[in-house]
Amino acid sequence: MSYLFFQLVELNIPQRTVVRHFNRLFGFDLSKSTLNHMKERLAGYYAETKLKILEHIVRGSLVHADETRANIKGKTGFVWVLTSNTEVVYILADSREGEIVQKLLVGFKGVLVSDFYTAYDSIGCPQQRCLIHLMRDLNDEVLGNPFDTELEQVITAFAELLKAAVETVDRFGLKSYFLKKHVVTVDRFYREIGKTDYRSEAATKCKERFERNRDKLFTFLSHDGVPWHNNNAEHAIKAFAALRDVMQGSSTQKGIEDYLVLLSVCQTCKYSDVDFLDFLRSGEKDIHAFAESTGRRKRRKPQHSEKTMTG
Repeated sequence: MSYLFFQLVELNIPQRTVVRHFNRLFGFDLSKSTLNHMKERLAGYYAETKLKILEHIVRGSLVHADETRANIKGKTGFVWVLTSNTEVVYILADSREGEIVQKLLVGFKGVLVSDFYTAYDSIGCPQQRCLIHLMRDLNDEVLGNPFDTELEQVITAFAELLKAAVETVDRFGLKSYFLKKHVVTVDRFYREIGKTDYRSEAATKCKERFERNRDKLFTFLSHDGVPWHNNNAEHAIKAFAALRDVMQGSSTQKGIEDYLVLLSVCQTCKYSDVDFLDFLRSGEKDIHAFAESTGRRKRRKPQHSEKTMTG
């Protein structure tokens, strides 16, 4: 059963293919209904694990958030993903309304990293917007306005500011002790654009966007361990997108929810450097406890004596 769902969830092999291989190699007589029953049973077993992952994320100091569409038998749903550095959880919802993520993050006191979707604005915690998303948008603006020198100037100034901060991250890591020196440069950048009246419509809109998001663009300078991008959540979204491509809208709401339980376990294993198949086979429900126990076993690997090695 572990090997079966390892292939389905981590390797993204279609159900029909997995069933055909199992029936051929092991002499089974698996049917789609049997597989769905097994999936429901396994998801029920790990429901507690998924709940603990979510609780651990909310108690932490950093959350990455993102969302994407899900096809439920031709109907549109949405999958929300929350990640820390070591956990991932997926939640199926009917919409992209902000109240969904608000409920998920009730009690969260850390820093939220996200894209510029306005649903996150109402969450009462320090926030960091993904600057990779922002730079993509700014590059598109430049390409769309190739002769706008004012736009080019303001974007170039921002890019140089970000480049210097990222170089500090590359050298010293996400440490506010080293990054806080860039706060002075940020303040200077905002003073400059604040006193400049741009004639260009594109430059004016760009200035307004910088000013509107000022308290969410450079939070990473003042907090340890907060990245300037949302890569953790985007990688987790890609994992669901791969599974979505395999399902091709054929799964029911209950079927997707069961898959999301197993995908939450799978991706948390991956983020925690735990082998998903080994975890399934162990029967454990606590991924971190399993990681610690396997780590201890590796550290305590018996050493052969000289006599044994030469005898």
